[in-house]
Amino acid sequence: MSGLDLGKWDLRDPLDAAKLLEGVDAPWWVAGGFAIDAFVGATGRRPHEDVDAGLLARDQETMRGVLAGWEHFCVDPPGTLRPWLEGEHLHEPIHDVWCRPTAADPWRLALMLNPSRGETLVYRRDPRISRPVSSLTFERNGIPYLAPEIQLLFKSKGLRERDELDFRDSAPLLAASQRAWLATALRLTSPAHPWLARL
Repeated sequence: MSGLDLGKWDLRDPLDAAKLLEGVDAPWWVAGGFAIDAFVGATGRRPHEDVDAGLLARDQETMRGVLAGWEHFCVDPPGTLRPWLEGEHLHEPIHDVWCRPTAADPWRLALMLNPSRGETLVYRRDPRISRPVSSLTFERNGIPYLAPEIQLLFKSKGLRERDELDFRDSAPLLAASQRAWLATALRLTSPAHPWLARL
């Protein structure tokens, strides 16, 4: 997202996101680096650009209803930002939506849409990998966060400096079951991934 020079972001924190989304009657979670922060118990661990809120793509209308009156723009791959039209249901490969109160405001929230089958999230980059919705999150201070092993799987593709930092800080804290899940997923998606040797 940072590669698109289409206005400023007003960096908020997960508590602000939780207040915005408290009326959402569907599973949602804070994702990205803030999820790793919550898992390792360290705020201010590294800079953040925005707050990502994950949800199942099937629930996008519910989320949009809670943010009614806001501007919503979806990112059409490979990186074109366009208005999310009223009544339009977004499908893959669109999974990223930027939200702001008005055109005069900075962006406030990024929505990350995830495919699903029934009550199971399907990893959008490889449908062989999935997780029950009931096991997607953990909670800190009343805020749902994406489980660290799932967040690390999403981060494993880019291997940006911040992704490496997130792996370094969180991998030693993963439970055996979390490490095993991430290792299995990485072997499917990227058998030569450098993180495998460190799991």
